[in-house]
Amino acid sequence: MVIYVGADHAGFALKEALKVYLMEKGYEVNDMGAHEFKEDDDYPDLITPLAKKIVHEASAVGIIFGGSGQGEAMCANREKGVRAAVYYGGDENIIKLSREHNDANILSLGARFLNEEEAKEAITLWLETPFLDEERHARRIKKIDREF
Repeated sequence: MVIYVGADHAGFALKEALKVYLMEKGYEVNDMGAHEFKEDDDYPDLITPLAKKIVHEASAVGIIFGGSGQGEAMCANREKGVRAAVYYGGDENIIKLSREHNDANILSLGARFLNEEEAKEAITLWLETPFLDEERHARRIKKIDREF
């Protein structure tokens, strides 16, 4: 499985730490940036190219990092076929449901609300939770992706 990672300045340090963690776990990791800390960078410049990769590589997933993860997820979700879920702490069932019911292909993490260990746990749970592929869930995903 290929994992694309990306972050703005607020998520940069956490991305760097988790990128190493993922590679140590044996995943192929492609870093879409930021490649250095720049306090005035803009997350759409970094997240949009990553989201486009996810759309065109069906087996790839993305993990994105921002201050809250909200803006990054909103940006990613602008791309048809992306289903980005946000997690910044709390009940981990949110992570499981994002995969089981929604087949989320991007996990957006709020770096201002998670420490490194919490982020590792969230990522591991997300990567290890499969889509249930039940008819009702598949039907809903098709409706999300349908063109009007």
